[in-house]
Amino acid sequence: MIYLDNSATTKQYDEVTEAMLQFMKQDFGNPSALYQLGIDAEKAIKRARGQVLDAAGLAGDRDVVFTSGGTEADNMAIFGAADSLKRLGNRIVTTAVEHPAVLECCNRLEKQGFEIIKVGVDRQCRADIEQLENAINERTVLVTMMHVNNEVGTVMPVDRVREIMKRNGAPGLFHCDAVQSFGKMPLPKDADLISISGHKIHGPKGSGALIISKGRTAAGKNINIPAYIVGGGQESGRRSGTENVPAIIGLGTAAEKGQKEGPFFPVLRDRLCEGLKNSIEDIEINTPMDESCPSVLSVSFRGTRGEVLLHTLEQDGIFVSTGSACSSNKKGQSHVLTAMGLKDREIEGTLRFSLGRFNTEEDIDTAIEKTAEAVKRFRRLGSFR
Repeated sequence: MIYLDNSATTKQYDEVTEAMLQFMKQDFGNPSALYQLGIDAEKAIKRARGQVLDAAGLAGDRDVVFTSGGTEADNMAIFGAADSLKRLGNRIVTTAVEHPAVLECCNRLEKQGFEIIKVGVDRQCRADIEQLENAINERTVLVTMMHVNNEVGTVMPVDRVREIMKRNGAPGLFHCDAVQSFGKMPLPKDADLISISGHKIHGPKGSGALIISKGRTAAGKNINIPAYIVGGGQESGRRSGTENVPAIIGLGTAAEKGQKEGPFFPVLRDRLCEGLKNSIEDIEINTPMDESCPSVLSVSFRGTRGEVLLHTLEQDGIFVSTGSACSSNKKGQSHVLTAMGLKDREIEGTLRFSLGRFNTEEDIDTAIEKTAEAVKRFRRLGSFR
């Protein structure tokens, strides 16, 4: 099996599975319990917070609130910021290519009276800086922007957001969805809120976190994100419910192991890109190779259908995707590729290849060969309608 859909999910490290099993079979205490079994679980959670912050390069001035994944972390950040700062304004600025976990939150807030501004992108998913400058004003209570686009891998201008907010007098917070970049590249240090997920870094599904700055808003207020889930007051009152200790331990273990393995180098992706370009005519690389996360490559194979290519490759034991796994079962075309200005037939012929820590050069070479065969066979049969 050659798995090239790591932006959707990843295979767990064996070390993650072993660490989780210990807290399922032996150290299974409730972290809120006062006896030693509970205290041991609490200490393990504290250690996992440190592992996450170290891997993020943000230790020292941040809190970590563990969640059920990136989606919950996004919801907690967006709804929490909107509720906390609604007296200061009603504008929320985002982009047209965010993950549905962000866009659906914004859609709901729009129905509640917030003004939502979605900044456009160019042909390679690069955000329009002029639009961003014009969108952020003195009524902006939240800017929510992903660090890396999940479909094409483009790095968004997260390093410009805080500077623009300050210059334009925005009193709000900056939230960064770093689900696709955590563990692969340095995270933005000036974001107030950062969402991460465990199953994108060879950790467990159902694990994630919201990293919250201990600083102040531009208006001088302490950053206060109200509890999204209330009840017993776990996670320092920010996220109630008995902690999922095995998942938290798994997330921390994956974060630490990824940090020890070092940066995610683009060598394999470059090999894949060059191999596809040299083997197949009439293709378009949608990913800006010099401004993107080194794990993602989006390619449009003109005169084909991505879904047919996907299943053809599956028969050869190669797994890729046509876009975001979180919306792949919904009707309609990719909102990301549409916002980028791709034509319908280009969108229909697009595949996303996303790499993980377990991929090898041999995997890449086989994927190039089999993809070329699948594309040429499709075109030869004249199957496109």
